[in-house]
Amino acid sequence: MTHPTDTDPGSDQAAQIGAVIGAVIGAVIGAAMAASGSGGRSPSDTTEILAITDAIVRLLIGLPLRSDGQLTIKSLAEEAGLKRNKLTHKHTGLKDLFYALVRAQHGRPHNVDALHKKHEELKAKAQALREERDDLVLQVQQLVRVVQVLELENEHLRQFSQHPVVLPLPRH
Repeated sequence: MTHPTDTDPGSDQAAQIGAVIGAVIGAVIGAAMAASGSGGRSPSDTTEILAITDAIVRLLIGLPLRSDGQLTIKSLAEEAGLKRNKLTHKHTGLKDLFYALVRAQHGRPHNVDALHKKHEELKAKAQALREERDDLVLQVQQLVRVVQVLELENEHLRQFSQHPVVLPLPRH
């Protein structure tokens, strides 16, 4: 199976959108970090911030690595490799930024619409195949009954030929 962006002519567009999102997030985070100076931020805080921003970009362009790709805080935390409380209690600004970006793109990664359409087509095809299978099962059951009836009739004919009830008339 190929990845949707492997054959999709819009994959260049998705990459461009990802680059723009990454640049915007990078600029916002850079400005926030510069404004706060070192602000007592530990290296682990910086690592968490970078992990979260990378995860935001991956989720928004629809290319998750560690999560289900949903645009939720739970998926964002999984994608960043962090516990959810890091986003809900510690990095609330990034959580708010994520929600704002999700609302800006109407709540879905860009490739999800194509995947949903393909999913619906496959569901319809699977339903048609199930109906065809059920029809074939009924036909097989009917044919089995026909064969059983024919075998019984054949057995009766064999018994009849061994003990003829009708005698042939002699020829003149």
